[in-house]
Amino acid sequence: MEELNILNLLIILFSAWLGGSAAKKLGYPAILGELIIGIIIGPALLGLLEPSEMINVLAEVGIILLMVYIGMEINFRDLGKASWPGLLAAIGGFIVPFALGYYTIIYFGGTQMAAIFVAIAVAVTSLATKSRILVDLKLLNTRIAYVLMAGALISDTLALVIFAGIVSYVDAGSINTLGLVWVAGKAVLFFVFTALAGLYLMPLLGRFLMKSNIHSRTLHFTLILIIVLGFSELAEVAGLHSILGAFMAGLFIRDGVFNRQISKDINHIFHDVSIGFLAPIFFVSAGFNVTLEIFQTDLMMLIVVTLVAMIGKIFGTALFYLPSGYGWREGIAVGTGMNGRGAVEIIIAGIGLQMGIITSEIFSILVFMAIFTTLTVPLFLTWTTTWLRNRNELVLQESKSGYIILGANPLGLYMAKKLQDKDEVVIIDSNREMVAEAKKQGFNSMYGNILKEETMEDAKATEIGTFIGVTGNSEINFLAAQIADDTFYIPNKIVLVSPSETGADVDMLDKINATSLFANKTELEPWAIKINDGDFEEKTQTIKEEISTREWVKKHKGEKNSILPFFIINTEGIKRPFRYNDSIAEGEKVIYLV
Repeated sequence: MEELNILNLLIILFSAWLGGSAAKKLGYPAILGELIIGIIIGPALLGLLEPSEMINVLAEVGIILLMVYIGMEINFRDLGKASWPGLLAAIGGFIVPFALGYYTIIYFGGTQMAAIFVAIAVAVTSLATKSRILVDLKLLNTRIAYVLMAGALISDTLALVIFAGIVSYVDAGSINTLGLVWVAGKAVLFFVFTALAGLYLMPLLGRFLMKSNIHSRTLHFTLILIIVLGFSELAEVAGLHSILGAFMAGLFIRDGVFNRQISKDINHIFHDVSIGFLAPIFFVSAGFNVTLEIFQTDLMMLIVVTLVAMIGKIFGTALFYLPSGYGWREGIAVGTGMNGRGAVEIIIAGIGLQMGIITSEIFSILVFMAIFTTLTVPLFLTWTTTWLRNRNELVLQESKSGYIILGANPLGLYMAKKLQDKDEVVIIDSNREMVAEAKKQGFNSMYGNILKEETMEDAKATEIGTFIGVTGNSEINFLAAQIADDTFYIPNKIVLVSPSETGADVDMLDKINATSLFANKTELEPWAIKINDGDFEEKTQTIKEEISTREWVKKHKGEKNSILPFFIINTEGIKRPFRYNDSIAEGEKVIYLV
């Protein structure tokens, strides 16, 4: 057995970090930078490193753990967020480029197996590619975002199912009718067994650990690794690839099987070990297998495959989107967002190369196709969504809804009153008298300690879209927002920050993806007294030119903090709390108190 060369490993990890960091700064997924840096330091250009047995072993472990993480990130309930027409568009974004990719390789004289591998590669889409872009473009709460999510889940799942069939076919060698039945039977048995184990046996294990009061994260991680390796070995026994077993294991290591906090911790561990250590080894070393000779020998095939991937994805999505009634323009926008490729495509292509199904030339074409198509996503998605926004056709669609407001004080009650006409609002406070008074006024309020998980569970926090901490104690607001993020995955966290808080405390908001209420440090008591006494006036301003909330505050702030911006109302009449790190579009209204 070849010894592990520590220097080579150091070079790979350092290079992966450089390439990944550069890609992320440009708004692209890290794997794009890792692939490119692998091409640069590999045999294709500088020739500093080349494939080795030990690097290949670490890379294979890396993709197994990465597939676990990808499986853990998928929740099939999310498919429903896009609606059935949206799912049709996602399927169109898979089927059309799949067919075009297949016939392109057949046209250029490739084998059927190679054609299917290329078809899979051009049909998949990358959720990792889009997530950062959706955040940057402020699209996470739009219908487009959920259709894109559905597209990624469907394409990755379809790709892996088809890939499973190919691996079984190749593994069986010569195929007759009985052989086909045997190959299909083993694959079906694998999926049935892993699904039953995931749905019934793993929850039993989770309940046993909880009843036994076992909360060791290390023990949970070890048990999950055993499950992952067991599923991976079952996949190999069934004639499939180990990544299918890892993917299936990841699908069922979800919230509700194990303790919620431990599940999130384990998710972070798999993220760090795979994406932070082993997976970069795979993507950098994948670059070692790329040849630049294709730009001389197979340039036409590279151009055609790339164009087929882009045109098939964008127009295939738009075509299937038409029956939804949401318009061809939104279909085009969804298609541009789905045009990026990522981890699953490169993993499948790499395995195809290892199995001898595709050549290094076709592998190189797929890598460059992934790079080129991914580079187009921010540009095309920006154009198309701006187009929709300017036409007032960019539709908002929250996955979770409703509010938890911490603080039954006059400020919290005033906010709840304005929000509860269209959304469910739950008010939580540790002061029994204030809770009782809120109930008398008709509010859905409950007594409890917000820092205890049971209180949030009673408020059905897992179904809530926004947490607002509006007590006079900023530290309590921060800690409650952290629980909302860590344990209950509430997407929006907004907290009142007192002027007495230090910058270090405010920096904590970034770590939990929270923002400050009113886009400014605000003292609770003076405004609570004003609202309680009715000594205020509510005013509305229509915005004529887009402006950030922070700039609005700077522009309107009086010397004695005499203005308090409360809500932003969009052109459809939907309210959202006025907070930092938001922008107010032309035509939207700001409700503020003076």
